[in-house]
Amino acid sequence: MAGGRLGPALYLGGGLALVGAAGYAFVALTGHTLPPADAAAAASVYLMVNIIGPGLFSALEQETSRSVSAEIAAGREPGRVTRNATLLAAAALAGVIVLLLAVSPVLTGKALGGRWGLFAAVLLSVVTSAAVYVVRGLVGGRQRFTGYAATLGAEGVARILPCVVLAMAGAADVVAYAIAFAAGSAFGALAGLPWLRTPAVSRPLADGPDAVHALGITDRSAAEAAVAAPGVGRMARGLSFLAGGTLLMLLVANLAPIVVTSRLAGDAATAAAFASAFVLARVPLFLFAPVQAVLLPALTRSAIRGELDRVRATLRRILLAVAAIGIPGVVASFLVGPWAVQVLFGADVRLSGAVVGLLGVSTVGLMVGQVLQPGLVALGRHQVVTIAWGAGAVVLVTILALPGGALRAGVTGQLGGAAVVVVIMLVALYRDLGKRPNGRSAEVSDPASGDENVIKR
Repeated sequence: MAGGRLGPALYLGGGLALVGAAGYAFVALTGHTLPPADAAAAASVYLMVNIIGPGLFSALEQETSRSVSAEIAAGREPGRVTRNATLLAAAALAGVIVLLLAVSPVLTGKALGGRWGLFAAVLLSVVTSAAVYVVRGLVGGRQRFTGYAATLGAEGVARILPCVVLAMAGAADVVAYAIAFAAGSAFGALAGLPWLRTPAVSRPLADGPDAVHALGITDRSAAEAAVAAPGVGRMARGLSFLAGGTLLMLLVANLAPIVVTSRLAGDAATAAAFASAFVLARVPLFLFAPVQAVLLPALTRSAIRGELDRVRATLRRILLAVAAIGIPGVVASFLVGPWAVQVLFGADVRLSGAVVGLLGVSTVGLMVGQVLQPGLVALGRHQVVTIAWGAGAVVLVTILALPGGALRAGVTGQLGGAAVVVVIMLVALYRDLGKRPNGRSAEVSDPASGDENVIKR
């Protein structure tokens, strides 16, 4: 059993490493082979691809994964979820494209160096991101993590190889690099399709009173709601909350270096050192990213079946893993972080160990948030996710706006924002899971309900 679980975990780690390496390779290769202006435009493309995709479509992946898991737990083939997810992806895709077209003159002129070919690459990345995140949600909800890893690996390889070929050929066309990078997600989507061909139905729950007993639910209407097939409206509502939460999470995770750089306009060397330290401190968060894909299906099935002890045990186990990964990372950040920033990123200014170390602490806080969020989503608490990240963003922005040292504001804002997110999520989870036995007194929200009607268990 341990070996069976270790294999997919290794595949996920390897696939994620390829995606990360592809991003760094794209930035590095364009930086070394293109003129400075084109390299800067290529970096803007990289940032847009990594903001738009995770910012919207990773939320669709989570809601799709949750809905697929719920369908399987109820003993149904999740074909309806596939149709709903496709419709929602198309709607979101159309909205994003319209918005991008509306701002295209400013976006292309300011950030993309006036190159409309780069804008076309951004549009292509939106389309391919929608496809790959839908496939990942469908595969992850089935707990077919080898297939999930295949989408990551194929995406990474499909991005790296063309960029390497262009660099070796001495090509100086920034649009060619950008198109190659943006198209990579399409190969990731195609790689996951074979894992969707086989049926995914588990043992069906019994009808009538047996279903009520199996779910540990005493109210018949609540039992029917618990196993009801998800409509597109329900998924759309859950998606809206998760998309808002994801965008706010990206704000909490990435805003500080932008503000600190603007406040240190007269000290570019220190600003660059802080940005480099920020990237270095975020490495564990990036490596821990697939945790939601792995956790959400299992937690959803346990929640649907009223197995609250299993939900609690799973969350505790993963939080211990966060501690095992995060604490050594924090210690390393304090001790060797300043040296690493100078050696790995060529920073001209040596930051204090406290600055790099406390950025590492904030990263651990964000990792904890990544663990707690799937628990809330599995219980239908989509609104809490949005509220938590929204409160964290407010705290971060407020601290960054206070007068005083820019570095101090950046570090304190990251710590405060992450702490607020974790506290709000923990309180909500304790209310639903704390000291409650299986099948009794737990409440699972219906994300389709605006007033958070609950399913009592």
